[in-house]
Amino acid sequence: MIGLLRPLARRTTWRRWSHLVVGGALLMPYWFLSVALTPLIPIRNAAVIVVLAMVVLPTAATLITGLVPTVRMLETSLARELLEGPAKDLEPGPARSWESRARTAAWFTLHLTVGVVISGLSLAVPPFAVVAVLAPAVTWDEQIVRAWGWQDGWPQWPGPLIGIGSMAVLLALIVAAGALLSRYAAVFLGPSAAERLAAVEARAVKLAERNRLARELHDSVGHALSVVTLQAAAAGRVLDGDPEFAREALSAIEESARAALEDLDHVLGLLREDPSRPAPQATLKDLGRLLEQTRLAGVTLDARIDAEVEAVPAAVSREAYRIVQEGLTNALRHAGKVPVRLRLGVTGERLEMEMSNPLGAARGADPTTAAGAASAASASASPCCAAR
Repeated sequence: MIGLLRPLARRTTWRRWSHLVVGGALLMPYWFLSVALTPLIPIRNAAVIVVLAMVVLPTAATLITGLVPTVRMLETSLARELLEGPAKDLEPGPARSWESRARTAAWFTLHLTVGVVISGLSLAVPPFAVVAVLAPAVTWDEQIVRAWGWQDGWPQWPGPLIGIGSMAVLLALIVAAGALLSRYAAVFLGPSAAERLAAVEARAVKLAERNRLARELHDSVGHALSVVTLQAAAAGRVLDGDPEFAREALSAIEESARAALEDLDHVLGLLREDPSRPAPQATLKDLGRLLEQTRLAGVTLDARIDAEVEAVPAAVSREAYRIVQEGLTNALRHAGKVPVRLRLGVTGERLEMEMSNPLGAARGADPTTAAGAASAASASASPCCAAR
């Protein structure tokens, strides 16, 4: 018995009941309109007129209304707030395809139809139950019976059972109807296959953008920190003997740190979805500053760069700049101040890049580290990119 009454003590049950009552209230204007228009139809059969006024015309009107794209947004928001359960995961939004509109129209009609039935029973059953329960103890029920044309001698002893039973049936219908709508709301109001595919594509684009930002942060800030570390170490060693070189190193440290802060500020702005943050546009035209910072860090850099590389497409130029930056960062991080050879040129429609450092130049380093440095620099610098 307690288990049967438990749903009645839950707030969810009555929130769903309110959702049904809203549906019944929404159907009222359609009924009033159909009742006003039905007499204009040249039909004399009373039963047909009643069916048209109470069923056919309201159902057709709700189906047509449900095809409006914004109805899906309103119904989804209402279901999400009141039905709970599976409906809680619905995302409000207008219907963007005819398939979604058709499902929304079916849901809108179902919501209003079930809602008006539950609303009508909620208005009629409680007074009937009160009359039935009190029937054996009062006499005014006889007047109600005579008003309906019934016999005066009707048995009153089953009245309380009938009244309690009718309320139990009403409550069971409320619980069942609310659970039914909550279960099937996602079926009718959920995203279509095309909308799910679009959502997956949008998520993939967002993930790719975050990965790109992570790569930019790794390339720019990682390179700057590697350069700053070596420049600071070099400046500390020659501070007394060669103050001029120390000043240059400190100036390069300042420039590298400022560039890293700008890149970091940009990435953080994009993560906050701040459209005012301009995207960094470092290309091969900015390669001179990158090479100069590397040389100031103490690296002997043999760079031969053709003038044609500045004319390659912007997308290729940006990626090539990042590859060179990553290769120099790997050389600094893993091999230290070793000679680095860089060749960058255009052959036909291809941008060709070669970056290497002699393995023997990392003497004094652990053989495993030296081997890793050589392979890292080669892997980062060897790709060729089509420049069409």
